Amino acid sequence: MVGDSNLFRLLSRLRNHISSRRQRQFGLLIFLMLIASVAEVVSIGAIVPFLAVLSSPRVFYEHAYLKPFYGWLGLSSPSELLLPFAIFFCLAALLCGLIRLALLWATTKLSFAMGADLSMDIYRKTLYQPYPTHISRNSSEIVAGISAKVGSVIYDILTPFLTACSSVIILVFITIALIILNPLIAVSAILGFSIIYSLIIALTKKYLMINSARVSFEVSQVIKALQEGLGGIRDVLIDGTQNFYCQIYQRADLALRKAQGSNQFISGSPRYIVEALGTFLIAGLAYMLVVREGDGSVALPMLGALAFGAQRLLPMVQQIYSAMSNARGAQHNLRDAIALLDQPMPKVQNRDHKRGLQFNVGARFNGVSFRYGDQTPWILTDINLEVKKGSRIGCIGKTGSGKSTLLDIFMALLIPTKGDFIVDDIVINKENSHLWQSLIAHVPQAIYLADASIAENIAFGIPREQIDFQRVRIAAKQAQISQVIESWADGYETKVGERGVRLSGGQRQRIGIARALYKQVEIIIFDEATSALDAETEESVMRAIGGLSKDLTIFMVAHRFSTLRSCDSIIELEGGSIKSIKTYEQIFHQGN
Repeated sequence: MVGDSNLFRLLSRLRNHISSRRQRQFGLLIFLMLIASVAEVVSIGAIVPFLAVLSSPRVFYEHAYLKPFYGWLGLSSPSELLLPFAIFFCLAALLCGLIRLALLWATTKLSFAMGADLSMDIYRKTLYQPYPTHISRNSSEIVAGISAKVGSVIYDILTPFLTACSSVIILVFITIALIILNPLIAVSAILGFSIIYSLIIALTKKYLMINSARVSFEVSQVIKALQEGLGGIRDVLIDGTQNFYCQIYQRADLALRKAQGSNQFISGSPRYIVEALGTFLIAGLAYMLVVREGDGSVALPMLGALAFGAQRLLPMVQQIYSAMSNARGAQHNLRDAIALLDQPMPKVQNRDHKRGLQFNVGARFNGVSFRYGDQTPWILTDINLEVKKGSRIGCIGKTGSGKSTLLDIFMALLIPTKGDFIVDDIVINKENSHLWQSLIAHVPQAIYLADASIAENIAFGIPREQIDFQRVRIAAKQAQISQVIESWADGYETKVGERGVRLSGGQRQRIGIARALYKQVEIIIFDEATSALDAETEESVMRAIGGLSKDLTIFMVAHRFSTLRSCDSIIELEGGSIKSIKTYEQIFHQGN
């Protein structure tokens, strides 16, 4: 996925996908950050009187401005100052810690809530994309985008960003406090640390960008390797190709882990460098302060405050650097996630179950031609065909003749490039295609079954509490599978296993037919639904189809001519055009 490569522009685009509710919560988080910053300043300020009392209590006791305060507390001697100032310092530190803990909780919760919103937004927008978009994509890229790459946005972008915001605010407050205490020393320390981090950023930026691209690419490759190896497990076991898929996975996973490890090292290593160099810097500043004051006991409170402030300051600077490093390391993941978030949502998102389109007479292809793009070949050319309501239409043709594309246009998954597909007198287009689709059920060659009960698979996509179990039983009976289901111990509550692995091919196909019948639609499409079955099972399934209501319109595509014996007419496609439209008997006698 291509797109903007500038990190700050990407973050700006990401902000457009953050809900107003989360943005309000971010505003409250900023307020909590300000409170935490004040608490940090108070805790740093509290150490100055504490160290002053500790080093020279008499000088502090005789301070003119503090005398009334001591009298109010009932303190009568310098030795009595230590306990209340120690308690004040400890309480300030404890309060600061509690507020920082609350800030960490709020930051983490908000970042993961934002991540959940983004992941759901990508999933929703992906599901609503038109059919041509889906068939042009690699599913592993979508799965990686929804799971791994959004996860990277949470861990490497959102959480560090919110933490960095907190660190910047606290850093500003601490810096101001230190400058007030001693401008020269504070500015010297901050300037020294800034130079160190600037050099590190300049040296590591290139490597972070290289690793970012590698992580983004290898995440998709890892998921692709998993899908291909586990998705074809039967063939993998039979062919003994486990080692081949293990090697593919290892190459992708090892490259991914190396890049992630490198990013983590670059993100965390400056802390140790800065701590080592910072020790020299603080020692030098301490020397300057003592030399300037001429008395170590006088300089001790100021020196302690600066050391305590630096101890608070360094983690803040490291968090800001780490956030920037993580963001640059995940920049390509962020770009890919935003590309998915930018997917346009169609105007019609929710289907109105009160059908707004009538199917009273029939549907027809009026000079329909189709191709996927201006530079691609025509798949269908000048198709003129009428499908009357209640008819049984068969379709045959060699591979590549256009059968599947013809069905996709009939189901409004594809819109004709030229010509029109018309239902009664209404032209089907992108705006009303969902109304036509609400009248259709599709039974493909490979029935997808969820790892759930028989009833849930027949009423596919319906929440369990909304399933009409009487309707489930009627649909199963019409599909001639009710006797088999009811002979099992758990009946309609029987679990089918992942992808229906516990059922035979014929049972899966008949559940697919029952699923179509449960919808109580007016049109059922059988897309080579029996081509993978043996002759006996196919005969059983065809009897189930033949016993369906005569009011149903059935459109059936098949490789085997014998499958279409119950059809009123059979269309033969060749090279994307209609070669002939005949009855079963006409074709049968012609073949003999």
